[in-house]
Amino acid sequence: MVRTRIAAAGMLAALCLAPAVQAQQPAAPPAWAVGREGSGMAATLAPHAPRLTVTPREQLPLSSIRLPAGFTAEVYAHGIPGARMMAEGPNGTIFAGSRTIGRVYAITRNADGTTSTRTLLQGLNQPNGIAVLDGNLYVVAINRVLRFDNIEQNLDNPGSGTDLTSAFALPTEEHHGWKFVAPGPDGRLYMNVGVPCNVCDFDRDRFALLVSFRPDGSDRRIEARGVRNSVGMALHPQTRELWATNNGRDWAGNDIPNDTLHRVRRSGEDHGFPFCVGDWADPGAPAQRNCSEFVQPAALLGPHVAALGMRFYTGTMFPEAYRNQIFIARRGSWNRERLNGFDVVVAKLDAQGNVTGIEPFLEGLRDDANQRFLGRPVDVHVMRDGSLLVAEEQFGAIYRITYRQ
Repeated sequence: MVRTRIAAAGMLAALCLAPAVQAQQPAAPPAWAVGREGSGMAATLAPHAPRLTVTPREQLPLSSIRLPAGFTAEVYAHGIPGARMMAEGPNGTIFAGSRTIGRVYAITRNADGTTSTRTLLQGLNQPNGIAVLDGNLYVVAINRVLRFDNIEQNLDNPGSGTDLTSAFALPTEEHHGWKFVAPGPDGRLYMNVGVPCNVCDFDRDRFALLVSFRPDGSDRRIEARGVRNSVGMALHPQTRELWATNNGRDWAGNDIPNDTLHRVRRSGEDHGFPFCVGDWADPGAPAQRNCSEFVQPAALLGPHVAALGMRFYTGTMFPEAYRNQIFIARRGSWNRERLNGFDVVVAKLDAQGNVTGIEPFLEGLRDDANQRFLGRPVDVHVMRDGSLLVAEEQFGAIYRITYRQ
């Protein structure tokens, strides 16, 4: 009897101690923080959460925006929390995806020149990737691919769409799992598959890719390997070569590595991640390789600038010097002790398609003196009239840039 009581008391004590022992186990860090420990970078560095509530028009930093002479910025639409990647329908509807808030918006132009915004879809898992092809809206969330037919005729009742998830068979890992989708002149859909880590060993036929599909999800084609996390791409209007922005890895240092711009000349090219960024061999890679083995970036875009949406300028409103040049939205750094990015730049190309320089275009949203930002450009879109839309995620607005000589 005594032994039984002692055993029972021991079991009770163990049960009482178990939560305390479990509580001593350190929680796993969030995916974005993996690698921060021991990096020597500030322990306070962390992603900037966007506002997910409506920002009144009068609180938007329109007056802070600086542009080259002759260009003007205006508010095209606002009250769009978390607005990110854009696509335009045949009738001029602007669709905007999002991440954290899980919505897809539709913005229509009124007869008086103002715009109206409706929440088209909600409750999705980071529906960042959107495209319009043949009048149909494609929405690519982390775990779903949906098609909404004749979308502009059904803005008030889009329905649940056609589920193409199994046809595309995309990975569903959350980290770097959000997509960018670009329709090609060949009728295919081009998109990214990010790597589900900061830097690690992974299946290079499944992650860190640029891929394309037929609109029904068939005929998957790897366009490029070794592109860590592209959230912006476009096809050159003349050569039809695929170009893409790419986000470099975190915690290697304030100035290493650069974000990059990539030019894909042949399907299947290898652009080096996780081994190299340009001629920089990553010491954190799972193996060391000679960087000359890989296709070099078309341009370096700056360390940790978060280069995202990009478009070739195909309009006629802007001066000739901008024709077929690449506008790139740089969302801005979070893992750099001095802010970088928070702007829109232009990659200038020569007649052979070589990048000759990166020029500033939209500035004023980064306050260097006080190390704060007033907005985060995430995507650009060339409208049919030649004006340029800039989606700004932090305050949920879309700006329209026009030119008048």
